[in-house]
Amino acid sequence: EVQLVESGGGLVQPGGSLKLSCAASGFTFSSYAMSWVRQAPGKGLEWVSALNSGGGSTRYADSVKGRFTISRDNAKNTLYLQMNSLKPEDTAEYYCATGIGPPYDYWGQGTQVTVSS
Repeated sequence: EVQLVESGGGLVQPGGSLKLSCAASGFTFSSYAMSWVRQAPGKGLEWVSALNSGGGSTRYADSVKGRFTISRDNAKNTLYLQMNSLKPEDTAEYYCATGIGPPYDYWGQGTQVTVSS
């Protein structure tokens, strides 16, 4: 059974940092490109970032470029998203997903990030 479990979300002040993690199991993690996507309250799904299976090629949405860093540890079957210089508009539920979709074959349950003073 494929499982993606996100963690690391929380409440942070503007300008602060958070690091999200996504623990993967049930599939050959090292063979899959992976993505982070987010959904803000009342808005649609927004792709945030993606990287290839080896982790050497990354892509970012313009809205997060220069502030967020995606990475992975294939030995630990874990995907990361380091988020710096957070803004209130980064407030959203963050999901990891397989592939660089859409569509995405598998999703996690999400972790909430709230940026507020």
